[in-house]
Amino acid sequence: MKRIATLAILFIIPTYCIFAQTKNVLFLGNSYTAVNNLPQTLKDLSLSLGDSITFDSNTPGGYTLQGHSTNVTSLAKINQQAWDYVILQEQSQLPSFSPVQVATDVYPFARALDSLILTNDSCTETIFYMTWGRQNGDAANCASYPPICTYDGMQQRLRDSYMQMGLNNHATVSPVGVAWKNLRDNYPTINLYQADQSHPSIYGTYLAACVFYSTIFHKQSLGASYVPSGISNTDAQIIQTIASNTVLDSLSTWQDMGDISSATYTYSINNNTVNFINTSLNSTNFIWNFGDGNSSTSTNPQHTFANPGTYIISLTASTICNEFTTTDTITIIPTTITNLDTTNFNIYPNPTNGVVTLQFSSLQDEITIQLFNSIGQKLVHQNYSSVNTVTLDLTTYNQGIYQIVVIDKKGTISCTPLIKK
Repeated sequence: MKRIATLAILFIIPTYCIFAQTKNVLFLGNSYTAVNNLPQTLKDLSLSLGDSITFDSNTPGGYTLQGHSTNVTSLAKINQQAWDYVILQEQSQLPSFSPVQVATDVYPFARALDSLILTNDSCTETIFYMTWGRQNGDAANCASYPPICTYDGMQQRLRDSYMQMGLNNHATVSPVGVAWKNLRDNYPTINLYQADQSHPSIYGTYLAACVFYSTIFHKQSLGASYVPSGISNTDAQIIQTIASNTVLDSLSTWQDMGDISSATYTYSINNNTVNFINTSLNSTNFIWNFGDGNSSTSTNPQHTFANPGTYIISLTASTICNEFTTTDTITIIPTTITNLDTTNFNIYPNPTNGVVTLQFSSLQDEITIQLFNSIGQKLVHQNYSSVNTVTLDLTTYNQGIYQIVVIDKKGTISCTPLIKK
């Protein structure tokens, strides 16, 4: 491959954008699923983000996995078509009981249902719906099993039991209960419970839907335009963020036990050459497209970009049953434009220990500011219009060298180092 004479600075912008998908989902649970119509909430949320689900459900009040394992309606729904996912939700208290009791009253029926699901279609993935602890613990069963006397204790037992169900059945876990705890701990003013301190409020159902969206589609729900009536946009963004981070920051924790493929990777950079490190889960085949006419089926390819420019790369990871595709935008910036034209704008202070200001010599109609760390990860991407000055706050960033990239409406790119003290 021909190399250009000058070296280049490579920025990889990890958008984690995945193509639009349609999934068929069956919910088997009880009122925790039925209240506020979680399946429909998930469908509306998905549509607002460009994806879609078709769903069916059977959710009688108080129902257990044991009940579903012999319920005529549940069994008929399992067998009515080839599902992408069947979501199993146990009665809200049973998985929090002692390990000995759960091993008798829960695990055998989780196994029975999973076997029936796979008998209908071996490519269907079972997802166990990890629920949440009662708002102040399980008072009714506290005396007989003290670990569940508090919310935290009950939540931990639910987490342990659902993770064990995932492990026992080589299945996926949707960590709604973990996201619930993360939101409770960090935003206690958002009430996830109804007055009974058990069932989900509309906030709780929306949180569950956001968690399921990330579990099923491997995408962030942040930015979804669908928000149920009664939830403010500010609270919706908090819920979307907590849900997305809970699932996607620990995707292997929730899905490594199952068979859902994922398309994820990290990378290292040496000038204009990128070494891709494949971190996809449960995948056997890989197709990389580097956006410059080149592709690869290697697991961990190395690729050198010959010319400056912006490229869209994609990784498709697949098994015989399913596949996911992730796309990232790559911009290669030659060193010939590394130094800023100080007649156009100035940046100060540099070095800085906090806020930095970009001062332009004239009013900028349209401009994009990006900030990258030393390994090319994008930390800031912001569009501005009709500005003379732009400020960036680096107070929370570590000491080191960063790159500020400025792109004007003509596509002209300028880039300069910035030192954080």
